[in-house]
Amino acid sequence: AALGCALLLPAALGQGCPGPCRCLSLPEPGALLVDCSSRGLRSVPAVPRRARRLLLHNNSLAAVPAGALDRLPHLRHLQLADNPWRCDCGIRYLQLWLQDFSPPALAALRCASPAPLAAKPLAQLAGGDLGGCARLPPPNCLQFFWRDLVLLAGAVITLLLAAGALKLSKRLVCQLTLRRRLGRSIPKTR
Repeated sequence: AALGCALLLPAALGQGCPGPCRCLSLPEPGALLVDCSSRGLRSVPAVPRRARRLLLHNNSLAAVPAGALDRLPHLRHLQLADNPWRCDCGIRYLQLWLQDFSPPALAALRCASPAPLAAKPLAQLAGGDLGGCARLPPPNCLQFFWRDLVLLAGAVITLLLAAGALKLSKRLVCQLTLRRRLGRSIPKTR
């Protein structure tokens, strides 16, 4: 029991826990429970990347900015119920993200506005329900482009260095072989 209590002690200060939230260490090394529930939040706070569980239920969230949840690679559990979701073009990111992450979590969310969509489950929203929304742009496209460009340049440089090392090693092997052969056939004279 003492070990279980020790694992749920508040995470060390300065590890990026958002001000209005409470962060607790989980049994998995480095994993966090980030509890931002019932805080009256109108926007999603900057959640630490180590978050494994994120509680955002019972707040005043109307939407989640595109890309906000993509920065949480270790997230396994998310609670978003009891928020006044505004079902317009801004909800499309959350809807698509939850379709992949947790269809049951998506099924639990309902629109609060606009009036024609009030109480409709987000999972049942179709493109026509959201009006003339433009296609959702991929978040941080330029960031992915530069990252991929740097990785490609690194791979090319590595291949060039490996080719140069191979060529140099062949040259050295040839020189050593030639010296050995010449050394045996030419008698040494003093």
